[in-house]
Amino acid sequence: MSHYTYDVVVLTDDRYVNPLPTTTNVKNILTEDGLVVDALAANGYRVTRKSWSDPEFDWSSTKAVLFRTTWDYFDRFEEWKNWLNTTSKLTKMINPYELINWNMDKHYLGDLERKGVNIPATRYIEIGERTSLKGLIDETGWTNCILKPCISGASRHTYKLNLGNIEDHESIFQELIAVEAMMLQPFQKNIVEKGEVSLMVMGGEFTHGVLKVAKPGDFRVQDDFGGTVEVYHPSPEEISFAEKAVVACDPHPDYARVDIIRDNDNKLALIELELIEPELWFRLNPKAATVLAKSL
Repeated sequence: MSHYTYDVVVLTDDRYVNPLPTTTNVKNILTEDGLVVDALAANGYRVTRKSWSDPEFDWSSTKAVLFRTTWDYFDRFEEWKNWLNTTSKLTKMINPYELINWNMDKHYLGDLERKGVNIPATRYIEIGERTSLKGLIDETGWTNCILKPCISGASRHTYKLNLGNIEDHESIFQELIAVEAMMLQPFQKNIVEKGEVSLMVMGGEFTHGVLKVAKPGDFRVQDDFGGTVEVYHPSPEEISFAEKAVVACDPHPDYARVDIIRDNDNKLALIELELIEPELWFRLNPKAATVLAKSL
């Protein structure tokens, strides 16, 4: 007899364990997590859904945990890191623990670039580096750029900079680089003009895509900031680029969201590889949940 009660626990956060489906966002979360639970059950797995921070649950009672809508982790980051470290010793993580740790810090983009994956030009500023925004703009020649933390989520401390406003941001920049690594990138005009493409890859295989477009006057495509999402049919070149980015990871992820744009040189570029708890838009292609379940 197996000592496991479950094969897979699908992870959410406290807010979404038993919410009333009162908003579109909550309805979408329940729909998508439901598709994943149902696909796993249909493949013969004993499955349940729990908050990652459930204090009562024994994580050694499941063979694996699958990260889905753990979307409060950034507000509880120290607690999250401790939970990951402890729980990784008790059960298998999907995606694997070492990938999650790597993917939380945007230095991973530099690692992928060294493996031949094109990313937008990036200048990393490490903790305690003695520099200024003016110095960085003089060094790079990027008069329109984006500054953001290497460990970030939901556009925390993300600033759009130009020659007219760098002085206004100098003091916050100095405060930030005293305690955390930052990254500077030239502003990517195609994010505003054409949007950002997300390609979902399950078990190494492309399943579906979406196009995210910022609302007029904004550069953030997240729907929290008024962005919109529509089904997107990528070109073979885009699919190949996304699958190559996933294969460059070690170990290979079980699922990934590959966010790509055409950079300022009009080349395909990876802007994010989301391996922890990305929104995967299963509601736009429910079959992708089956592909994921089978690939496990």
